[in-house]
Amino acid sequence: MRRESTIWGIAGPVIRAAVDFPVSMYEVVHVGRQRLLGEVVRIQKGTVDIQVYENADGIAVGDPLFFSGNLLSVELAPGLLGSVFDGIGRPLKVLGKEGPFLERGRSIPTVDRSKLWHFIPLLKVGDRVNPGDIVGTVKECDAVEHRIMAPPDFRSSEILSILAEGDYTVNTVIATCDGGDISMFQRWDVRRSRPVGKRLNLDRPLITGQRVLDTLFPLALGGAAVLPGGFGTGKTVTQQSIAKWCNADVIIYIGCGERGNEMTEVLEEFPELKDPYRDAPLMDRMILIANTSNMPVAAREASVYLGITMAEYYRDMGLNVAIMADSTSRWAEALREIGGRLEEMPGEEGYPAYLGTRLAEYYERSGRSVLLGSPEREGSITVINAVSPAGGDFSEPVTQASLRLSGVFWALDKTLAQQRHFPSVQWNQSYSLYEQEMERFYREEVSDLWDDLKAFLRGRLALERELRNLVQLVGRDGLSDKDKWILSFVDILKSVYLQQNAFDDVDASSSLKKQFSLLSNLKRLDDMVVAALSSGARLETISDFPMVRDLLDLRGQDETSMGRNFSSWISKLEERLKASVVEVEDETL
Repeated sequence: MRRESTIWGIAGPVIRAAVDFPVSMYEVVHVGRQRLLGEVVRIQKGTVDIQVYENADGIAVGDPLFFSGNLLSVELAPGLLGSVFDGIGRPLKVLGKEGPFLERGRSIPTVDRSKLWHFIPLLKVGDRVNPGDIVGTVKECDAVEHRIMAPPDFRSSEILSILAEGDYTVNTVIATCDGGDISMFQRWDVRRSRPVGKRLNLDRPLITGQRVLDTLFPLALGGAAVLPGGFGTGKTVTQQSIAKWCNADVIIYIGCGERGNEMTEVLEEFPELKDPYRDAPLMDRMILIANTSNMPVAAREASVYLGITMAEYYRDMGLNVAIMADSTSRWAEALREIGGRLEEMPGEEGYPAYLGTRLAEYYERSGRSVLLGSPEREGSITVINAVSPAGGDFSEPVTQASLRLSGVFWALDKTLAQQRHFPSVQWNQSYSLYEQEMERFYREEVSDLWDDLKAFLRGRLALERELRNLVQLVGRDGLSDKDKWILSFVDILKSVYLQQNAFDDVDASSSLKKQFSLLSNLKRLDDMVVAALSSGARLETISDFPMVRDLLDLRGQDETSMGRNFSSWISKLEERLKASVVEVEDETL
């Protein structure tokens, strides 16, 4: 059946056509003589609306349309890791060889069809294959063993023949079964989530290496976090730090409508970064999807679905995947523009009424799960989305919709950013809903005292806030020495513990054990000074003691050295406080 039509209406990236044959929602359409990629977004009586994912300049009424009969899908196979794609899955490295400007309508396979991969079979003739079963493995890179799986929609059947160990292309049929053939290559619709066996509790943390996040507002492995902040608050640097240092096996970074210079920085820096856990480039276990603000607006939506589908594919292998979109505000703006072109009734601030539903469809694909097939394995997808509210206004629709769907809120504060305090996470606004489920993990893997230390840190921050309000009424001189010390100590906490230098080789990341050791020593310092002040010591005695400088030096050491040298340092301070107590007693006598 010939499935063609012609354009009779154009509204920017949205075109309209009359059809006299069945059409599916989200069906792929090739637009115009250049065969630009488009997708059906609305079906009415005898007409369809199509959003074009490429620059629609030059198309005209009367140009042909070719309906593919397929939904927008992505190719999944060895070779995805270490690659950079545009918003619709085309490898930019290949496109870039043809010049600095991307040719419209150019269709390039997502994965290289000619590259050979060394396949090692795990099953044999006569074995039964079910959906999700691992048939064999391919060494995609030193960090990741790529597991060749039967597709989730595969019909359970028996293996009739399977290739021996050797080098093959992704298109090669590696196993022939009653229910069909299996190759290293499979395709999946990007808007359809891949099925899992069973959802698991979110009781293990994604360790980011950022002290303020891991200690106060931990994110669960398989959870969802939203990172809102105005311009200049450090969203991109924070996400990049998490991408480099977190304990996920695979990282997928989506530049969704970001400025060209920011995306260029990512594309230049990430290939140069070394994996902190292996002697290999970090890009070996990363996928970058580049979609800048000057690219077609509609492609922003496709880039987010493309990234989450790739994340599900690697999760199905039994890996922990972290996916980061920067930012979902740009994606929502794309929805708003397309909704305007379709003349839909707008919701709050002009966003479509279904904004929350679209965001929910994305967030619900995160999680930690037991996966289909054998051997039994677990995998997770952790979502970390940046949001760019205009003027840092967290009451705007995208931020509020994201808050309802995520379990962690990392609020970035412009005032902290202006003070060069990074990560500029505002501890009075941020929160995590996963803490209670992960308490057991921290007790068993770190220490029974972890919760007590967190309570101490939160308590000191809350008390400092109250004292700041009091200072505005009575002045700092009206406070007791103990209250003055608390204000000074919280400043130390902010500088030494909550603040972190992403460009320092030592301080860029901090393990949970080092976080525990550092915070324990800081609590020990506070307990000692408070006890000395209660015994009569004067705060002026230690006013010239270079605490912040010395503590920053100690912070840059490993856990063992830090603990040993801290004990030596605090002994000197203790001697000075004891001398102050004796001095006061002598004066009293």
